[in-house]
Amino acid sequence: MTTTSKYKFVVSNAAGHSVEKMCNLLEVSRSGYYDWIDRPSSKREIKHKRILEAIKKIHKKHPMWGVDPIWAEIKEAIPCSRNTVYSIMKENGIKSKRKAKWKATTNSNHNLPVAPNLLEQDFNIKIPNTVWVGDITYNWTEEGWLYTAIVKDLCTKDVVGYAMGDRINKELVIKAMKMALRREKPSADLIFHSDRGSQYCSNDFRELLKTNHIRQSMSRRGNPYDNACAENFFSCLKCECTNFYYFKNRDEAKQAIFEYIEVYYNRQRRHAALGWLTPYAYKNILFQNKRAA
Repeated sequence: MTTTSKYKFVVSNAAGHSVEKMCNLLEVSRSGYYDWIDRPSSKREIKHKRILEAIKKIHKKHPMWGVDPIWAEIKEAIPCSRNTVYSIMKENGIKSKRKAKWKATTNSNHNLPVAPNLLEQDFNIKIPNTVWVGDITYNWTEEGWLYTAIVKDLCTKDVVGYAMGDRINKELVIKAMKMALRREKPSADLIFHSDRGSQYCSNDFRELLKTNHIRQSMSRRGNPYDNACAENFFSCLKCECTNFYYFKNRDEAKQAIFEYIEVYYNRQRRHAALGWLTPYAYKNILFQNKRAA
C-alpha cells in the first residue's frame, strides 16, 4: 500500500474526527489536505489497481497459483514486473491455496526383468514424443481406492495418456499407454521411463512397448529422483485438486481427475519449465515452428 493510499485509508476510516484533527494527525495544512483529497489518482496507482483487479480475478479462478504463473498471465495484458505482482499480492494477503504433498508408490519387490536407466535424470527434452514417463497413484473414495496411471511427454509436459480403475495391475498401465499411442502416434525409437513397478515389468506391457518400437527405461532401485518428473504430476494433482475433495464413489473421483487433466493441466496450467506457457500453447508453438522450417 502506498503512502497516499495509507493516508486515504486513515481518512476514510476516521468517522467522528474533525478535519482539523485529521490535519494535525497527518501533519498537513487544511488547504493542503483539501488539495490532496481532490487530487486524482496517479498513473501508477491506476495501474496497480488494474493489476490488483486482475490478480483477484485470476486467483479466484486458479486459487492454487503462486506469484509466477499469476505474473505470467497478467503481463500478457498489463506490462509489469514480477516484483510488482509479488508486492501487490503480499499487501493484499493473496496466497496460493495448496495442501500438503503425499506420494504414491508401486511394488518393485518382484523377480520380473527390469530395464536399464536410459535417462540418467536428464529430463531436459526438446522434441515432443521422444521421451515419455509414467507412474501410478491412488485416491481414496467411500467405495475404496481409485488408481490412476498416466503417461506424460517430457518435452511438452502434456499428459498424453491415462487410465483409472479399482485395481493397480498391468491392465491399468497398458490402457494408459494405448491411449497415448492412439493420441500421439509417435515415431519409432521413443523412450518410455518408469519405476520398477511390477505392472511396468509385466510381459504384456513390455510386449506392447516392443510392438510399437518403444525403448523401455527404468529408475534405479531405491532412487525416487530418477522418476521425479512423473511423480511431480501426481503432486500437482493432489495439491491442486483431489486433496480438496471427499469422494463418495469412484465415479466422482474419475470425473474430478478427468477434468483436472483435460481441462486444467494440459490446457490452462502454466509450467516454469515451459517459460510459463501451458502444454497446449507450447505444443502449438513447436508445431508452428516445425511447419515453418
